[in-house]
Amino acid sequence: MTPLSEEQKRDLEAAAFRRLVSHLRERTDVQNIDLMNLAGFCRNCLSNWYREAAAEAGIALDKAQSREIVYGMPYDEWRDKYQREATPEQADAFRENRPKDH
Repeated sequence: MTPLSEEQKRDLEAAAFRRLVSHLRERTDVQNIDLMNLAGFCRNCLSNWYREAAAEAGIALDKAQSREIVYGMPYDEWRDKYQREATPEQADAFRENRPKDH
């Protein structure tokens, strides 16, 4: 394995994060509940993690700002355009598999 400097790791992790966010912005057909049920995290989780990382760096971001960074638009706009009501099956799976910290 090629040894990486801390700076290289940070840059590669940042690039991977940007690609993940870009992918999720393109896949507006994938609902957050689907992500939660499959992977245990969703766009909102990513925005929370982003906000927490900013806070650790001494940067104040509110929930709306971090969500807009992840969604690429204000959250309310994304929700109105793309979010669908969860099916009973999705809701049941979420209740059964929901991570304990959500």
